[in-house]
Amino acid sequence: MTKGDTLVERGAALLDELSHKAATEGGFVAKLAEPLAEDAAFLRKMKPTLVLARLRGEPPPDTSQNGAPMIQPPPPVPEPNPKPKKAKKSDGGPNPLVIAAAALVAGVVVAKVVDWRGHAHPRF
Repeated sequence: MTKGDTLVERGAALLDELSHKAATEGGFVAKLAEPLAEDAAFLRKMKPTLVLARLRGEPPPDTSQNGAPMIQPPPPVPEPNPKPKKAKKSDGGPNPLVIAAAALVAGVVVAKVVDWRGHAHPRF
């Protein structure tokens, strides 16, 4: 195995590890587990020695006696463990809609007072 093969294999192992972590994490990240596993299998097919063998028209070095490649299927992706939902943490503040409604009411009251006082001193 050449240095390039070891680098490619190390990258594929990293992708496999990431896919397993993503699958166990659950949620949106779990959807990325299967594509990562497929990428790892594809990366293993792109080893420099295998590419050179294909270019020369030779069978790849990792073939069985009947000529079929001995490519190991990726390990099965474990099912994600559902995490318990976290309780919503309340900061104890009032509802923002209540604040907005109170500001609207206060604004209307201030506008009525200003308008009422404007009629007390007319400028003709």
